[in-house]
Amino acid sequence: MILFLAARPVTAPPVRPPRRRRRSPYARLFAVPGTRAFAAAGLLARLPMGMLSVSALLMIAGSRGSYALAGAVTGTGLAATALVGPVTARLVDRHGQARIAVPATALAVLGSLALLLCVRTGAPNWTLFASYAATATTPNTGGMSRARWAHLFHDDPAARHTANSFEQAADELCFLLGPVLATLLCTGVAPEAGTAVAAALLLTGVLLFAAQRRTEPPATRTLPLPSAQQAPAPLRSRGLPPLLLTFLATGAVFGSLEVVTVAYADAHGFRPAAGGLLALQAAGSGATGLLLGLLPPAARPGRRFLGCVATMAALLTLPLAAAATGAPVLLAAALLTAGTATAPAMVTGMGLVQSRIPAGRLNEGLALAVTALLTGIATGSAAGGWAAEHLPSPTAGYGVPAVAAALALMITAAATAVTARRP
Repeated sequence: MILFLAARPVTAPPVRPPRRRRRSPYARLFAVPGTRAFAAAGLLARLPMGMLSVSALLMIAGSRGSYALAGAVTGTGLAATALVGPVTARLVDRHGQARIAVPATALAVLGSLALLLCVRTGAPNWTLFASYAATATTPNTGGMSRARWAHLFHDDPAARHTANSFEQAADELCFLLGPVLATLLCTGVAPEAGTAVAAALLLTGVLLFAAQRRTEPPATRTLPLPSAQQAPAPLRSRGLPPLLLTFLATGAVFGSLEVVTVAYADAHGFRPAAGGLLALQAAGSGATGLLLGLLPPAARPGRRFLGCVATMAALLTLPLAAAATGAPVLLAAALLTAGTATAPAMVTGMGLVQSRIPAGRLNEGLALAVTALLTGIATGSAAGGWAAEHLPSPTAGYGVPAVAAALALMITAAATAVTARRP
């Protein structure tokens, strides 16, 4: 009996495998070699985008004593960017990011330095327009970054969705910090300091970005035919024109919101707090952009986009209501809440743009989206400025971004209905 018991095998309790922690979607992105390097360089190259126009505005207005002249010069540069940007992006697609982005950036930096010298030496006004127009060759670093993510994760929609969320949050961060840094440099160091620092950051950032060759998408001229070299122009892509119109209206939201907030704060005696109010709006947008990246991509992105634009239109009525109270705290809360809807709309919209553009024309298509946004921002700024000067109450100015958001919703809803009716 004792021998029998001794011979029986002793069964050990089952060993449970260690529980594996689920990796964050963002950790998956940056686990790929080379992604951290180009993302960091892209952030550095994008920061001047929020600095250049503000620096030029402050530098010209301070030296020439005319905000009208300063606004006309920066407006001319914006119009030139809308024309030249897609051409630069098309060259990037065809010949590669490094071969085009570096010389294009060098030309843009020379334009910024020429503007600085013209202002410094008291050159005629026409030289200011010519110099600032030369900065239109600045490449769209955000579009090039998104193209790299699309290349690296061409077969992983979830990763591309997370990458788009990260890129949108990066855009918000740069446009949040850029104007603040430019204002500090122009007012605290020298009127020319903002332009000089922005030009240096732009050139350094693009050089570092272009040096990351292992994550660079292949140029279309190197691909075999038939390939993206024969792809149709992005504007002929099905469903893209309505998206660009929505981006145009969304840009008008951004441009008008900035102007009417500054005007409202000035009228109510708390103008120094205007920057903080706008920072809250950008912070709310950036935070929700990052949170959206943690969610899986939508099975029907068109429906999600419609929902995001509808939410944006609804929440942008809050600043109008809060401004009527005259309480800065309520306005701050309303702007923070309204900002939470803009990034999800932009992230989902950019994803739709990428899905509707031929692979070999991606930079060009994204440049068209950015051009639509910039055109909308310029239009919204002009409309917001007109409202601030001509409407009887500064509160009514907040009706401009609300109307622009409603227009974006109407365009998106109409496009969604047409798509649903197609076989």
